[in-house]
Amino acid sequence: MDEEQKKQVAVFRFGVIADFVTGARLPREGRCRLLAEKCARKWNIPFSHRTRIGKSTLRDWITRYRAGGQKLEALYPGDRNDSGKSRSIDSETAANLAQLRKEMPKATVASIIETMQKRQLVSPGTRLAPSSVWRFFTRHGLMPSAAVPAVDRRKFEAELPNDIWQSDVMHGPLVMLEGRRRKAYLIAFIDDHSRLIPQAAFYLSENLDAFLNAFEQALLKRGLPRKLYVDNGSAYRSRQLEHTCAQLSIALIHARAYQPQGKGKIERFFRTVRMQFLPTLPAEMSLTALNASWQLWLTTYHQRRHSATGSSPWQRFAEHMQCLRTAPENLTDYFRIVARRTVAKDRSVTLEGRLYEAPVPLIGKRIELLYHNSNVKRVEARLNNQSYGFLRLVDLAVNCRVKRDRNRNTQIEPCCPPAPKAGKIW
Repeated sequence: MDEEQKKQVAVFRFGVIADFVTGARLPREGRCRLLAEKCARKWNIPFSHRTRIGKSTLRDWITRYRAGGQKLEALYPGDRNDSGKSRSIDSETAANLAQLRKEMPKATVASIIETMQKRQLVSPGTRLAPSSVWRFFTRHGLMPSAAVPAVDRRKFEAELPNDIWQSDVMHGPLVMLEGRRRKAYLIAFIDDHSRLIPQAAFYLSENLDAFLNAFEQALLKRGLPRKLYVDNGSAYRSRQLEHTCAQLSIALIHARAYQPQGKGKIERFFRTVRMQFLPTLPAEMSLTALNASWQLWLTTYHQRRHSATGSSPWQRFAEHMQCLRTAPENLTDYFRIVARRTVAKDRSVTLEGRLYEAPVPLIGKRIELLYHNSNVKRVEARLNNQSYGFLRLVDLAVNCRVKRDRNRNTQIEPCCPPAPKAGKIW
């Protein structure tokens, strides 16, 4: 028993013997009659299935209370004399169990019991129950799980807003799309310091494109974080995300595999969503309607006092807004896909099944191509971190009529400045 449980038992015992130890001392006949009445009653004894109290037990409580200086601690239940020992397994059998466990450290409890019986290591009259053996091994640190060293984990909180963002995906409800039910996924980011949600929305997929869209919206709304803490999913391990974060000076940190404790704040937020938001949704709704309801709920969440911080997420986030880094105006250019290709002798480059034409100075060079899937006509060529403008789709009929300039100077300078939006269209 712990201290609180012992105190409850002591209070109950004092209530039973209070007539004997407080006030005037009763005559012998009165004490005997009162003692018999209390023994005949049924009691609700704390932490016990018994309902009766014997005379000898009452006398023992009275004696202990008076001998202990009438202090409540004198009525505390004592610890068992056999604490730490098994009452169903005798000492000889226990020693054999411990020795056999050392010989078979990875064997199951059932295998241990079977081996004990085959080798006749069980004392006569002793029955080895699986639960008793399991408790014996656990108590003595002989179970495999008990051998795992404790991990030093500590609660933490970022000092300022946008110091650390945590991100994860939660499986959401089913939505209707063209007469069919599709699962929605909630992609969310949470600010570690304020618990504010920079961006969260439901998507029909949890792939890289959906995550990058949510990430870009979060940066546009709340600025740039210094660190982004994610798990080890395929979307979070992509080179494109690593490249985007590096360009924006955001440290991308991955949680250790099978250790979700590091993302406790985002997991706790998802628990709140499951308990408070999802039960309010109708049986059928579209993705648009779901996100509309979600944004209304999220507005209320931001204005509500958070139990861990003592203030609302929005209030805590706004207290240090002078420390925030705003997103660049050309933020969308940082989310372009990066592909590497070697320019052929005819200046052509193939990308996503399309043929493009590169500048003459890039012939034979391995260059970087930056583009969006949504706009394959704007493909920027880069070499050694210098922009050579946007490539042009090859038109074979036009090239047939173009006259070549053999005296053209092939040492064309790269576009300057090398900003993503600057550059000559070839």
